[in-house]
Amino acid sequence: MSLLVVGSIAYDSVETPFGRVEDALGGAAAHFSAAATFFTKVKLVGVVGEDYDLTHLDFLKARGADLAGVTCAKGRTFRWKGRYGFNLNEAETLDTQLGVFADFKPELPKAYRKSPYVFLANIHPALQLDVLKQVEKPKFTAMDTMNFWIQGERAALEKTLAAVDMVVINEGEARQLSGEYNLIRAAQAILSYGPTRLVIKRGEYGALLFTKDHIFASPAYPLESVFDPTGAGDSFAGGLMGHLARTGNLSNESLRMAIVLGSVMASFHVEDFSMDRNKRLVPEEIQARFRAFRALTQFDDLTLPGE
Repeated sequence: MSLLVVGSIAYDSVETPFGRVEDALGGAAAHFSAAATFFTKVKLVGVVGEDYDLTHLDFLKARGADLAGVTCAKGRTFRWKGRYGFNLNEAETLDTQLGVFADFKPELPKAYRKSPYVFLANIHPALQLDVLKQVEKPKFTAMDTMNFWIQGERAALEKTLAAVDMVVINEGEARQLSGEYNLIRAAQAILSYGPTRLVIKRGEYGALLFTKDHIFASPAYPLESVFDPTGAGDSFAGGLMGHLARTGNLSNESLRMAIVLGSVMASFHVEDFSMDRNKRLVPEEIQARFRAFRALTQFDDLTLPGE
């Protein structure tokens, strides 16, 4: 089944202890799509400026992505500049230039309005809700958000939370949104706002899935080389939602599989800058890493003394 994603397409300039890039392909919706296109057909909605080279997106088109929802507006493309120290879980923002993204008001093409699966990447919660109103009876909807909206647009955010099926956020955002430090209490509070599923991303420590009566914990895949974590959370969400859209299965078992595949996609994403690793990625590598991930976490064959 097709998967609609709405969010940012950007140019990123990133510095880590392992190198730097200038004006690399970035943006939440682009990172998400790069992962999701390995699993299902993606319909991408975003805006770029006159300075954007649309050939950057050719690799998504080659994987079957529908880019009719990508519009070009007068002005400059959204740009973000950041720096990471050896703690790659925290980015220092050096510069943000919203450009045409400041006036982004998503208008879905007619063909996109019947999309059964919808992911609302990190944009203003009022715009997220407006996108949902444009989609006709979606089967499953999910959203991301950030600390800026949690602090400054709380009322609008709560309306959107009540309208989606799943929320995908990091642990700092979960604590801020809920007012609870303990993540189990935080999850209970967030689920009370309306969504029936919550995924909390924990970077190098993995991810947690919560429903009303179910918790699943997945580690992150241990890597020898990590170059750039920018967009890893979006890649995680792309793998997660891509699996759900591909299978059409929303059971707890399928959600657990989706979490693991999201972690697999994020593990590839951080192995190079921007989306360079994703562009070289092939399905056989995804399958091999999933098998390695499963072996890493499987211990059904172990027994306690005396059992």
